[in-house]
Amino acid sequence: RKRDTPEDIVLEAPANGLAFHPARNLLAAGDVDGDVFVFEYSCWEGETKELWSSGHHLKSCRDLAFSEDGQKLISVSKDKAIHILDVEQGRLDKRISKAHSVPINSLLLVDEYLLATGDDGGSIRLWDQRKEGPIMDLKQHEEYIADMALDPAKKLLLTASGDGCLGVFNIKRHRFELLSEAQSGDLTSVTLMKRGKKVACGSSEGTIYLFNWNGFGATSDRFALKAESIDCIVPITDNLLCTASTDGIIRAVNILPNRVVGSVGQHAGEPVEQLALSHCGKLLASSGHDHRLKFWDVTQLRSVVVDDYRKRKKKGGQLQALSSKAWGIDDFFAGLKEEEDIVPNPVEEESEDSD
Repeated sequence: RKRDTPEDIVLEAPANGLAFHPARNLLAAGDVDGDVFVFEYSCWEGETKELWSSGHHLKSCRDLAFSEDGQKLISVSKDKAIHILDVEQGRLDKRISKAHSVPINSLLLVDEYLLATGDDGGSIRLWDQRKEGPIMDLKQHEEYIADMALDPAKKLLLTASGDGCLGVFNIKRHRFELLSEAQSGDLTSVTLMKRGKKVACGSSEGTIYLFNWNGFGATSDRFALKAESIDCIVPITDNLLCTASTDGIIRAVNILPNRVVGSVGQHAGEPVEQLALSHCGKLLASSGHDHRLKFWDVTQLRSVVVDDYRKRKKKGGQLQALSSKAWGIDDFFAGLKEEEDIVPNPVEEESEDSD
């Protein structure tokens, strides 16, 4: 039987890291025990399978990414190490044991050879895989580096930190550019929107902060979701992104005009740790504290058009379901008939835009 999305994958521990292969139907996950898994996924029932796993990390795997050509898988860990694995064999090709002096929290691949890592102490390091040691080592943040993003020219590295600041680093010239003013909560995620004209940051306060490109000092706009936090954001189109939250709901959010479009799916009652978008752009994968990797069909999000006109919605209204599996209408929750059983807190479809 063919399904709309691949079946759930159940792990022995929650996954922190999640990454899709750039060309093949492969999904990599790194869990809190330090294990890295690569799965081949399929919409045909019973066809999704584990290809290999690696237990080389001594502590929690925090982040991972496939190389541009898809032949290598790079992972970073709480054990301060960077691992480079061969995707075909699952073999460890290279280990940088003490890449940082404190646990590494985030990873971003710049190109075929360069990669950036951010640690729990607020340091950023840039690595050239052809050389020994980091080629850039800068510390401007006071707290952990939660996420990183890159401009299309691969010149500026943007960092979201637990100190509430957006950092800007010039990786062509290996220098620090500036820090934004501090926001009220931890900045947990960062991505480019509106064809690079806007930068969106998620926060632990449940607010999305927007910055103009080249106006990184202060926010241009902010948008509070009725969510406990925004732990991860993934852009689907130039205007629309998906957010993962500790309330277990994956929301589709339009940027300028700022609207919560609806719910893509959920890990019922469990925080969502990470999101990733497939190479074809049709599937969103999520990992939750329920030890599950779930897949969501986001094809129809590409045709969503949000106009400036705001419709008033009654208070306490439910989020609009944007997929057949949203609100738990899938195999796992088939026995639960009432929405109220699945959604612990009703949320409004739209939030007020703030200044």
